[in-house]
Amino acid sequence: MRLSLQCLTRIQRLTSIQRLTQQRVNRLGILLALLAGLLLTGCAGDKSILDPAGQAARDVVMIWWVMLGFGTVVLVMVTVFWLSTFKRKEVARTPVEERRVARRWIVGGGIILPVASIIALLTFGVPTGQRMLTLPLSDPPEVIEVIGHQWWWEVRYPGAEGGEVVTANQLIMPAGEPIDFHVTGADVIHAFWVPRLGGKIDMVPGRINKIRLEADEPAVFGAQCAEFCGAQHAQMQLYVEAVERDEYDAWLTDRQTDELSSLATNEQQHEPAREAFMTHCASCHRVAGLSTAGEGPDLSDLGSRTSLGAGIMAMEEGAVTHWLQHHQRLKPGNKMPPHDDIDTATLASLGAWLESLTP
Repeated sequence: MRLSLQCLTRIQRLTSIQRLTQQRVNRLGILLALLAGLLLTGCAGDKSILDPAGQAARDVVMIWWVMLGFGTVVLVMVTVFWLSTFKRKEVARTPVEERRVARRWIVGGGIILPVASIIALLTFGVPTGQRMLTLPLSDPPEVIEVIGHQWWWEVRYPGAEGGEVVTANQLIMPAGEPIDFHVTGADVIHAFWVPRLGGKIDMVPGRINKIRLEADEPAVFGAQCAEFCGAQHAQMQLYVEAVERDEYDAWLTDRQTDELSSLATNEQQHEPAREAFMTHCASCHRVAGLSTAGEGPDLSDLGSRTSLGAGIMAMEEGAVTHWLQHHQRLKPGNKMPPHDDIDTATLASLGAWLESLTP
């Protein structure tokens, strides 16, 4: 009887241990599943390099997969060799044999493997980089200039018919054809990067760097400054949209200086707002037909943009007024001074007028 109770107690203990172990395994499985889910969220989205939308981006992704696969193989091999040392029996070798084995590892792992890896990487990488160079073509590509500021983007279209078109924090490009981007920095080093279209390129003050990218079809892409440039580096985002050539040409035409000038100066109801702009804003911002300053973002077509503050907030009714009132809280350290000296009603009228600047 006593033996049976002891056996029953042991069975119960074993069952409890088994149940506890199963619970721990389940929790570990759930944790791993959540971790895998978090990792997989980076495989899509408007800023994912694993979701390429152009030939240059596909080449970059191919290199990434090759490097990941090769690195995984090396990691597995090193791990297997490391674990095998714990189980390997000691073998008596003479000093000469020890030196021979050591030379094999040095030559194989220290010379042959690195050289082979570098050659393979260059074999894949050099053609990819060459395709993003702005080499001469029979039909010269469209040129778009991008200038990085702390912390916003200036975008210029020097080839537009009727004169250069200037905008800010949005980049519209034709799809299905190569585009040459000429980039530079206005203050510190930034970096131009549209992950779904290709590699990044530094924007160095006093120097113009060039990169050729192409979008396969019309789509919207996220872009980001990829070089730390100050406190609001993470909040320096760029809206990029590829459209059909006809739509692109129409977009440029709508932003010709004459069209924007008449928009900015018409409608008497906005006259007080225009006067406030000329008093408080015109020394830094350009609005076609009213001011020519270029210290801050060009506001000539502000109402047509998708966001404010280089991605800080969505463009919607009242958004500009909110930005004018709270911009130092929304994006601390930006160069626009607080508007404490301007009454709320004036800021509201100014915001409403700027939102109306839509070609």
